[in-house]
Formats: sequence, C-alpha cells, structure tokens
Amino acid sequence: MIAKRIIPCLDVRDGRVVKGVNFAGLKDVNDPVTLARFYNEQGADELVFYDITASAEERGLFTDILQRVASEVFIPLTVGGGINQVADFERVLNCGADKSGALRRPELIAEGAKRYGSQCVVLSVDVRRVGENWHVFAKGGREDTGLEALAWIHQAEQLGAGELVINSMDTDGVKQGFDLDLLKAVSEITKLPIVASGGAGKSADFIELFQLPNIEAGLAASIFHYGEVKIPELKKQLQAVDIPVRIV
Repeated sequence: MIAKRIIPCLDVRDGRVVKGVNFAGLKDVNDPVTLARFYNEQGADELVFYDITASAEERGLFTDILQRVASEVFIPLTVGGGINQVADFERVLNCGADKSGALRRPELIAEGAKRYGSQCVVLSVDVRRVGENWHVFAKGGREDTGLEALAWIHQAEQLGAGELVINSMDTDGVKQGFDLDLLKAVSEITKLPIVASGGAGKSADFIELFQLPNIEAGLAASIFHYGEVKIPELKKQLQAVDIPVRIV
C-alpha cells in the first residue's frame, strides 16, 4: 500500500507565512524559510508553497522567496499562485519546485502535462458550498467563478492533471475535521490521487481522513505552525492504527 503523505502548507503574503479562518482574517505566523527548514527536519513528506495574492494582484509568483525556501528542503515542493502560462511552469520548476498548478486557462493543464508530464501538474481547487452545489473560487477565495467543482475536476483530469489538492473553504482553519462530504464526492468522480486540505485540528482527523478512497495526503497549516500537532508524533499514531506512512 502506498504510504500516506503529511504535508505542511505555507500560505505566503508579502514575504511572510500567514493563516486565517475560511480564507479570511489572515494573521502573521512566521518567516517561510524558517518554517521550510523546520518542516524538512521534522520529516514532512512534501511542502506546499502558495503565493496567495499573486492571482488577485495579477502578477507572477515571487520566485526570490521560492528559491530561498527550495534551498532549505530536500522533499518535494508544490507551488501555486500566479501560474498563467507554460513559461511560469518553467520559472517555478527552475527555482526548485517539483509540481505546479493553474485555474485561469484550462488548456494550460494540457500544455503543462505535455511538456513536463502529468506528475508535475497539480490542480489546486478552492471549493465552497453554494446552495446545493460546490463552487470553485479564485483569487485566494475572493471570487466565485460559478464553476461547479466536480465538473471542473473531471475536466482537469481529462486534460492531464496528475494530482488534486482539494481546499475546503468551509472547513479551512476551523479545526473540526476535514470536509469528508466534499472529499467523498470528489473521490467518487476521479481516479487521481487527492491531497485533502482544510479543517485538521488533531491527529484523529488524519486517521479519519485516510479511511477514504483515493486520499493520499493530508495537508494542514496552523496545527503544524503552532505546534499543536507534531509531524513525528502524528506519523507514529497513524502507524499504530496500520495506516502506512514514511518514517524518517
């Protein structure tokens, strides 16, 4: 069985890691380079770096900060924010990233997959329930695109995306558990590996998460940033209930 991955997330704004609740009320946390070094030492399986204002500000991702983060880690690094054309893939991959993703131009998924391989193309989807449906939000959760999330995920898989990061805006920062209803719905319509994001508050939330099909990783921010859950201890707890993890 494939080992489950534990992934800390760095939401970066103006060169600093920030965190909020439901994508709002962002507060300063720490320096991204310092946190990257810490998570590399803690045995994180991967690191996600989001430049959370790049899309809203219609600019490219801050590659200087990314380069400094990449120099501190020896684990896979996934990068999002300001990825609008194939040249942006090359820019972030040259900075030391392993994976990247995009929303604005659907054809960019196919272009990136053709040039770099599907394993380099991650579809990061910010999702919020609107009425009876789940919608895709853009620009750091500021804009409802009107896209139905499950339809968009299906389209992206057909275009060549290699992995999904499902960010539940409804559970983000609430620390009451992952959005299992959303994740179940996604797992039923795709064969792609899924990284679940939003809602982790304790180790038991990861144990519950990994009972779902296609969920290969759990992503969290504040519980790791503030030391509420420590990655080595979390992995030992997962291993104790026969959930495969990589122990370093």
